[in-house]
Amino acid sequence: MSAALMEQRPPQALNRAIQGDADSFSRLIEPLLDPAYRLAAVMLGDRTAAEDAVQEGSIKAWRKLKQLRGDASSVRPWFLSIVANECRMARRTRWWSVLKLPEVREPDQERRESYTDLRRAMLRLSPEERLPLVLHFYLDLPLDEVARTLGVSTAAAKSRVYRAAKRLRTDLTMEEVF
Repeated sequence: MSAALMEQRPPQALNRAIQGDADSFSRLIEPLLDPAYRLAAVMLGDRTAAEDAVQEGSIKAWRKLKQLRGDASSVRPWFLSIVANECRMARRTRWWSVLKLPEVREPDQERRESYTDLRRAMLRLSPEERLPLVLHFYLDLPLDEVARTLGVSTAAAKSRVYRAAKRLRTDLTMEEVF
């Protein structure tokens, strides 16, 4: 975790939040809301559902803050794993099964075509294959935080990212042939 983020989330703020201080909890979670929303938007493909998942994840994080193990640097992977679990539950309980990717600003034609190819290739990945890629490449989490978010070892996280990226590259290459 960067020094700037640690300044925003000192151990005292975590301790105060654990003791029930809502302002301290807000200071801990606020910088994580944007990455959590981006994660949820990619996993669910629906802005409203992503907002709901982050909101539910925030409520669960507040309720379960005493269960957090570790120091202030553990908050980000812990919170993102809660949001990812909310997204998984939303996918299981919602009536839709088609993934919709979040809206993107209008790129130029070439970028639009490459985005469409990437989008199609991403849709061919299972949600479990997509998650490590989103965490590592889209949210720029280091592998140790990807591992903690997924609840696996760093080596397992690295393998999942590698395998999903390899499959994604294969799908993109096959698309270019046709």
